[in-house]
Amino acid sequence: MSLNTTPRGQRLHIAIFGRRNVGKSSLINALACQDVAIVSDIPGTTTDPVYKSMEILPIGPVVIIDTAGIDDVGTLGHLRTGRTLAVLSKTDLALLVVDPGQGVSEYEHAVLKEAAERNVMVVGVINKRDLYPRVDAGELSRQLGVPCAAVSARTLQGIDELKELIVRHAPKDWTAPTIVGDLISPGDIVILVIPIDKAAPKGRLILPQQQVIRDVLENDALALTVKERELKHAVESLSVKPRLVITDSSVFLKAAADTPPDVLFTSFSILFARYKGDLDALVRGVKAVDSLRPGDKVLVAEACTHHAVEDDIGRVKIPRWLRQAVGGDLSFDVVSGGSLLPDNLKEYKLVVHCGACMLNRKEMLSRLMQAGSAGVPVVNYGVLMAHMHGVLKRALSPFPQALSILEDDGEEAELEILRKAVLPKAVPEAVLGRGASCMVE
Repeated sequence: MSLNTTPRGQRLHIAIFGRRNVGKSSLINALACQDVAIVSDIPGTTTDPVYKSMEILPIGPVVIIDTAGIDDVGTLGHLRTGRTLAVLSKTDLALLVVDPGQGVSEYEHAVLKEAAERNVMVVGVINKRDLYPRVDAGELSRQLGVPCAAVSARTLQGIDELKELIVRHAPKDWTAPTIVGDLISPGDIVILVIPIDKAAPKGRLILPQQQVIRDVLENDALALTVKERELKHAVESLSVKPRLVITDSSVFLKAAADTPPDVLFTSFSILFARYKGDLDALVRGVKAVDSLRPGDKVLVAEACTHHAVEDDIGRVKIPRWLRQAVGGDLSFDVVSGGSLLPDNLKEYKLVVHCGACMLNRKEMLSRLMQAGSAGVPVVNYGVLMAHMHGVLKRALSPFPQALSILEDDGEEAELEILRKAVLPKAVPEAVLGRGASCMVE
């Protein structure tokens, strides 16, 4: 992915719902001003949710989700309807398409009910305006209880009015908050510590690193990129101190030891915990780590499917560190991809989530809400690794609110974890106070 390509997770997600043959795919083509969806008179052409990244002017980068008809029938039809409604977990704005010849029924109200439960805004779309020129958008709006526009996907009548409704009713925070821009000022120096990651394709940086670099540059600051061995030299070579050091979680201890104590310090994963979800909730979740006992079940949740490398963070390193911390075996399950976490969440004592670089904020928040409803704490890789290495308070230095959530004795708890799981017993007490750069895996 190039630096000037908008990742899917940063795009407004618009899902199209409606009965079969109301013109959902035609509406997508009308919004995009090009043929991007297959249109057919045969009912049920779209059988599963289809995701299409595109630009809709003047809205900008979006992901349009084309769904199966909500009136699909039979055993397979009911399964498709279930998948269609599940799309709401990653939807920022829903378009409910109605054929005036069919009117409003229980199918439309079922979508409205599900959307209301998930706090998803719905805009009604009366299609086939060319066939029903006297259609009354105001009347449908009163029936559905949502704002509506009358359009013709075939002739493009009313499409501009629909776009205005989309802009007006899209969630205010769908353009996710800046990753790092609120922490820096123009002219500040930001050092990014980036080891050569075996999990990244050769010759490229992984997505969160690309996005942070772009965000630094967009906020008129200077991005200085180094490997972990060059951090100390880079800091000493500067005529002014950097404003912020951002490290890959895999080199937390080395980076923390080489960053001056009066320089803000954090990690890519912690930045994305705030950018894509709820950093405060994940900091609360890390407290559950200290109460884990041998035999407990832990769920590792990955947002994307990827080929696990030999020393994979989520599947190898984190399970090893947690087993060392509890002094016994733990039962780990791994899930990859998908819109929501599995239904059996109550079986787990903890969910350890990845950095969510491939999720939009809506989807990550849905996962956090799902786990919260099940009473299961969630922590992400970066927050957990900072805690396991005894540097969580240091890594939360840019975020006073999250830092205040930690208990007063949190530092001692972190040092205890560090003694048990990470550092050799022979390391002197004085080293702990300096943020030692050695680590035993």
